[in-house]
Amino acid sequence: MLRLSDLQDSPAMPSAMEGSEGGEEGEILPYEETENDNVSPTDLSELLKEGTKESHDRAENTQFVKDFLKGRIKKELFKLATVALYFTYSALEEEMDRNKDNPVFAPLYFPLELHRREALVKDLKYFYGEDWKEKIQCSEATQHYVDRIHHVGQHEPELLAAHAYTRYMGDLSGGQVLKKVAQRALKLPSTEEGIQFYVFDNISNAQQFKQLYRARMNALDLDKNTKERIVEEANQAFRFNMQVFEELDKIGRSLTEAAQDGGFPGHDGKGDLRKCPYYADKLGKAGAGCPYHTAAALAKQPLVQLILAACVAVAAGAVAWYIM
Repeated sequence: MLRLSDLQDSPAMPSAMEGSEGGEEGEILPYEETENDNVSPTDLSELLKEGTKESHDRAENTQFVKDFLKGRIKKELFKLATVALYFTYSALEEEMDRNKDNPVFAPLYFPLELHRREALVKDLKYFYGEDWKEKIQCSEATQHYVDRIHHVGQHEPELLAAHAYTRYMGDLSGGQVLKKVAQRALKLPSTEEGIQFYVFDNISNAQQFKQLYRARMNALDLDKNTKERIVEEANQAFRFNMQVFEELDKIGRSLTEAAQDGGFPGHDGKGDLRKCPYYADKLGKAGAGCPYHTAAALAKQPLVQLILAACVAVAAGAVAWYIM
């Protein structure tokens, strides 16, 4: 089974995962990365790769990621993860725009190639509808991450590279695998609605672009202490993301089964499931549930189906008699 720690550039969000279709074990997916003989152990890209290995290991052992690795994708959680990504990338790209001329970050500014906010807007419109802004909110764990990104961009811009590297390089690596897994498991359209986040239209060769990006990182004029701080900031990014994973996993455990994988919705099937007026005040709360869920469950019972069929037959006969 593929391990996140096997990926040199995997992101903090789980985007390097392959699962067999409906199976328990993931498929073996070797990560092929051309090594650059010109890199030095003191280069920032190498320091980041080596310095975040432990964080990779911890991230892959969160329950949310392990479920993903086994191909267990809950649609509602995928939607909520997309919401978290939207707020995260909105903050990150706002601070990148702020520092686009700052020499400590300017060489890593690739808005046309990398920026994800607009792609995430498309995904949110697909999942939540045109009024998506009214149906989403930034979770507590995501807000902590967003606050840190804003602090870095405004007060320690030399650390912004850690967040950009952690996110974008992973999106271009294992993210392309997650796109296929989500598309298959969630039965998303082949036209890639719902997964635009992983589509980089302005990068024709991901491998070459990643090499360019790492070369730009290594060319930044940074002293040893600053490089060490960037590595620690990258580990901090992993910690923030693990908190998001734990938050999602907690929500996942409380979701009703029908809500997990695109089952019968408690309202129109779009937007925040928790906003169904009949839904329990807390996800998974015992007691009265949404009557639509109850009706759907009853409709699946053979006896109920037989009664319904008889009623339809009687009604059809009455109508036929009436119009004769």
